[in-house]
Amino acid sequence: MPVKTALNRMRYHSTLQSVQHLEHCTLHAVDGAIGTVEALYFDEVDWAVRYLLVDTGGWLRGRRVLISPVAVGEIRAEEQVIFIELTRAQIETSPPLDPDQAVSRRYEEAYYRHYDWPVYWEEGRGFGAGPAQGSQQEKRLQRTARVEGCLTVAADGAIGAVRDIFVDIRYWVIRYLEIEMRGIRPGRHVLVNTDWIERVNWVDRIVNIDLACAAIHAAPAFDASRDISRDYEAGLFRHYGRRGYWQRGDGMH
Repeated sequence: MPVKTALNRMRYHSTLQSVQHLEHCTLHAVDGAIGTVEALYFDEVDWAVRYLLVDTGGWLRGRRVLISPVAVGEIRAEEQVIFIELTRAQIETSPPLDPDQAVSRRYEEAYYRHYDWPVYWEEGRGFGAGPAQGSQQEKRLQRTARVEGCLTVAADGAIGAVRDIFVDIRYWVIRYLEIEMRGIRPGRHVLVNTDWIERVNWVDRIVNIDLACAAIHAAPAFDASRDISRDYEAGLFRHYGRRGYWQRGDGMH
């Protein structure tokens, strides 16, 4: 997606931020800039964002590094700047990452030891909900780029493709997929909450949604030029007869 288009779609006030917008943000450590966000890694089970993948450019000769949301401080969406509470030296001496390989549990353990942080997969630690135990974790982390463009299939047929992804930056959880409709209402955009996703086939890049086609076609349209307000979200959840995530009482609202 061209940078100019992403800037035109920037949401300045909403805590629900587009991944395509975040991917154009510059990261600043406490003592200077470190690079730009290239992608996000998220847990495919609970959609919690675990890392920002950062291209350090000329500073570290193009090396990629991971930054946990634990370290994120202020976000200035208008300026496309994210401040992190780490020094450049801490980042420079972090465990080397091979961005072409899956993020392994062994790498994560070394990463958290380096920063002296509690690991997120222990119950009640870090961002996101629930522990991640055992070797299954090796396959749980996905890049946001794997979702963009995926075919979306409702309970009774295909409806479109994933256009964008929206992250709740209060809790670093992916809340919505933006779907560009095809078929009888081509070009129309709707939001689908990640709680309504039944499964994802990562090989064939298919997202199965636990909703009927007719209900999705009749859902409130999504306007990319406006903030995602709580009123809009409430109307969306009412349309599907679902309880809002902010009403769950689990602290993740």
